[in-house]
Amino acid sequence: MARRCGGATTRFPEEIQKNARKIATTAVWFCLSLLFPSAAEAGLYTASDQVVLLTPENVESVLINSTAAIFAEFYASWCGHCIAFSPVYKSLARDITEWKPAVDLAAIDCAEDENRKVCTAFGIRAYPTIKFFHAYSKPESRGQAFKATTHDVRVLRQRIVDKLENHEEPWPPACPPLEPTSQTEIDSFFENNNVQYLALIFEDTKSYIGREVTLDLLQFETVAVRRVLSTESALVTKLGVTEFPSCYLYSPQGNFTRLEVNIEARTFYSYALQRLPGVTRSGKPPPVTADVLANNTQEPWKPFNQYKVYMADLESTLHFSLRVELAAHTVIKGEALSSLNDYISVLVKYFPGRPVVMNLLKSLNARLQNQTGDEISYEAIGEILDNSAQSADTALPEGVRWVGCQGSQPHLRRYPCGMWILFHVLTVQAKNSGGTDPKEVLSAMRKYVHSFFGCTLCAEHFETMAGESLSGVNTFSSAVLWLWSRHNRVNNRLAGALSEDPNFPKIQWPSPETCPACHSVKDNGEHRWSQEKVLPFLMSHFSSSNILPDYLESESQILENQRDKHATSWR
Repeated sequence: MARRCGGATTRFPEEIQKNARKIATTAVWFCLSLLFPSAAEAGLYTASDQVVLLTPENVESVLINSTAAIFAEFYASWCGHCIAFSPVYKSLARDITEWKPAVDLAAIDCAEDENRKVCTAFGIRAYPTIKFFHAYSKPESRGQAFKATTHDVRVLRQRIVDKLENHEEPWPPACPPLEPTSQTEIDSFFENNNVQYLALIFEDTKSYIGREVTLDLLQFETVAVRRVLSTESALVTKLGVTEFPSCYLYSPQGNFTRLEVNIEARTFYSYALQRLPGVTRSGKPPPVTADVLANNTQEPWKPFNQYKVYMADLESTLHFSLRVELAAHTVIKGEALSSLNDYISVLVKYFPGRPVVMNLLKSLNARLQNQTGDEISYEAIGEILDNSAQSADTALPEGVRWVGCQGSQPHLRRYPCGMWILFHVLTVQAKNSGGTDPKEVLSAMRKYVHSFFGCTLCAEHFETMAGESLSGVNTFSSAVLWLWSRHNRVNNRLAGALSEDPNFPKIQWPSPETCPACHSVKDNGEHRWSQEKVLPFLMSHFSSSNILPDYLESESQILENQRDKHATSWR
């Protein structure tokens, strides 16, 4: 029988609670690498890749005496094999992001002068070399060789599972049991574990799904996962199980119910279990109800349809972008002025706005196009935004009215959510309008984020993604899909972060419930996005016909507010 990672069945066993502060060692270094990018950023990986960037300063803290098992890649940035393997390693890191803090991936560029002594100390003679460091490795440890001769993420992931399952003492404290369960354990499970659900995944002996889903749920509370082999005849017979794999939920009341999923596969099990009522990410507050939301945000909660886009969010985004974010720049010139020109240009071309708003954007665009110098003051832009010239039927609503982008706390979602939706809408509108440059919207977005977006790290991460692959966009369809896939990549990176709203978890979107046809599996059971279905879904979801006017001020009210403002200013 396979050995288990950790002797207890709870998420963090009581006997190792005294070590809980150590559990976050790797995560802390990851967060620090986000805040303080080092020379390692010049290699094949960045902090955006969810790979811990090793340096002479942190290598011992990450690899030695860590409470997590660590797989470390020693590579040389000039090495062709390393370059070819780096996308695989990045994909693997994204694929097992939920497995922290039981296991994590790290990397160090041995081609950097400052790192050579580190690589020599660990006996590195060829690139790439991956070594496995078990939890609580000793200072003299040089790691164990890890076979990485494949570019198949699935195979690499399963080899990681094998290493975890056969981990020597002491176990990674956060690692849940991975060995098959039995009727005896299940009969007494709720006596020893304070959880709301026990998910039993029935599978064949050679299947990895049960162990993978167990690790996928590692960071979620009130649910535990166990694998049951098809040879466990008592349980199989008791539940009448005939399909392998299949998943059943066992409750403290003794009830067994089959988990309904579109496809019996890892991704679908993990998604469904993470979204069960009462299941929350460890350390995150539970979702709150509408009446509490109203108190938290100090404004009434606006019921909304998650399958629709709201013009209130789009106009709120324009207000914040043009009146708040741009206002931080007293004078806009050079590259920033070019970015602003492109941004306003694509808004005029593709934003499906109301007439008064479009008139305002056209006025601003005309002012920028007629700009004779190489700079413009924000004061001049502000005059256009306020319609100081009193042009007829021209206005941009002031203030924000978040609807689909409202958050359970005032600091969650809102403007970043609105900016994503705005550019999704623009890429779809550009495709529908028959434009000539597939990169036009994405390039404008890239330049705006680089020049103006207030979150510096967010801008750096987006620039990294754009630099890696935006050149490959050559059709309007690929532009729509590029933005969608990068948005999902950001969601993967930020899942569980402080910025994640517990009421709106950062998932891979659209979910199986939202678009069942968008999801399928490969022959080997791995999840596959059906992009031929995703594209029409995106074209429909972000189309102008799917934008609702709910919660908007009427155009007449907007114009009246503008007149009153100007009248007051003249007094």
